[in-house]
Amino acid sequence: MSSELLSLTGVTAGYVADIDVLRNVSLAIEKGRITGLIGLNGAGKSTLMKAICGFVRPHAGRIEYDGEDITGIAPHTLIDRGIWYIPQESSLFPYMSVGDNLRLPLERLLKSGDREREARLREALVRFPALSERLRTPAGNLSGGQQKMVELAKAWVVRPRLCLVDEPSVGLAPIVAAEVYRFIELFASEGMTILLVDHNVRRVVKMSEYVYVLSLGEIAARGRRQDFEGDLHAQVRAWLGVNF
Repeated sequence: MSSELLSLTGVTAGYVADIDVLRNVSLAIEKGRITGLIGLNGAGKSTLMKAICGFVRPHAGRIEYDGEDITGIAPHTLIDRGIWYIPQESSLFPYMSVGDNLRLPLERLLKSGDREREARLREALVRFPALSERLRTPAGNLSGGQQKMVELAKAWVVRPRLCLVDEPSVGLAPIVAAEVYRFIELFASEGMTILLVDHNVRRVVKMSEYVYVLSLGEIAARGRRQDFEGDLHAQVRAWLGVNF
């Protein structure tokens, strides 16, 4: 039985015809592990995430999830397949309460009624107790760090097999970012497969079993965590072809 949950083979994609952001990208994500993706701004990391989720349809190549071709999948069907996406920007409905934002994905996922949905919500609040006092608060009134916690709690109630996490620490204070990373590691420890994109290279390498380096839309390097030990600064500088 294959250990891969998600694989990309020769994926080329972009937002405009004849202008490719990703070029011939191939990678594999193993079940129950954190896989990291690092690269400079504009390297194509978020485009790769959006291609997986169907927001950007590849011009060429194939995306497989659990052995099934999902190339160009309709984004609204992701939850049905056990895929969840936490984007860099907030996906919360600002005028809805925190509680309603958490319940919303369960309306589609759970058809058995309110009892199971409320049970999922209670379980999430055990993991995210700070949200208990804010269930009736409009999500748009929360701080950036609090909104990110709601995003993570949404992933927890959904319980996806695969969670795509795009730049989770952007704009957050270091102490809040550390808490976000802790929850991502918790998700993985519970068997969730994670694809993690983050500008904090050292943190991604520390958390990930396997790491890909994306440069100008192409995979420039790949390897297990041990392969990235040593002078990480010099390695990444060489891989990305920049001086910093």
